[in-house]
Amino acid sequence: MKRRNLTLILLLNLVVLAPVASVTASAAEKTVGVIMTGNIPYYRDVHKAFTEGLAAEGLGPGAVTVVVQTPAPESMAWTNAARKLVAVGADIIISYGAPATIAVISETSDIPVVFAGVFDPQAVGVMKANSTGISSKVPVASLLKSLKSIANFSNLGIVFSDSEKDTVAQANEVKQLEGSFNFRSVRFNIKKATDTPKIANVDALFLTTGCSAMQCVSNILGVARKSKIPTATTIGGGEASGVLLTISANPAEQGREAAKMAARVIRGAKPSALPLEHPRKIDLTINLKEANEMGFKVPFDLLTAATRVIK
Repeated sequence: MKRRNLTLILLLNLVVLAPVASVTASAAEKTVGVIMTGNIPYYRDVHKAFTEGLAAEGLGPGAVTVVVQTPAPESMAWTNAARKLVAVGADIIISYGAPATIAVISETSDIPVVFAGVFDPQAVGVMKANSTGISSKVPVASLLKSLKSIANFSNLGIVFSDSEKDTVAQANEVKQLEGSFNFRSVRFNIKKATDTPKIANVDALFLTTGCSAMQCVSNILGVARKSKIPTATTIGGGEASGVLLTISANPAEQGREAAKMAARVIRGAKPSALPLEHPRKIDLTINLKEANEMGFKVPFDLLTAATRVIK
């Protein structure tokens, strides 16, 4: 009788303890929230490198759960995405691009934030106590100089969005360079595809890092092709669609560095203790096929400096 009672007690203990072990493992798993605006190729490439980087840090499935929000490029959509990640109790939030990062730090000062793909973090005000990341700033002057060598433009159109602070900062930077490169800049506030017919009466076009513009880049390029307007940008992902000249921070480096920072934060580091990183790898992409079809000659030295030439 005593032996039977002992067996029963052991069985009951096994039934009770098994769920407890399961709960403990689940509680140890961290939730990583990610805001990746819409269908933008550059951010997809950054995110791919980020998830691979997390896995390399030993933070793959089982160690972390990644919850991704893909809002449309609109102020309220970015805010709602940030609020959802706060509501699900994310342990850390990763944001790609300035608008998503601004939305997150406006919604929480408690959850650590790591950003990537932010053109000028200081200029847009995302350097807070709970945030750190990697800048994607590249020299706008170099882009203009290279574009000038392809097409000696007098009137440069700037595609920006007045609801995206980073694009306004870039437009202002271009304005300051007018005297140095002998041109006049004209701004086009593009927030959706139906805004693209505004683009007219310019000799060249500079696309800032705007999410709205990259969401409808094919529409912008359609307008540019009709008038044989050469295009240049400081964000990758549009070159395959026909952007003639791209100088941008390498997306793989952006994602990997963000993953390293995120791993340190998950393991207990404070974001304020991790200094802002700057891009070390800059990509220069030339769509030679597009240039030839438009009748533009790309200087040989620019072609040899390119990290990628699309023929």
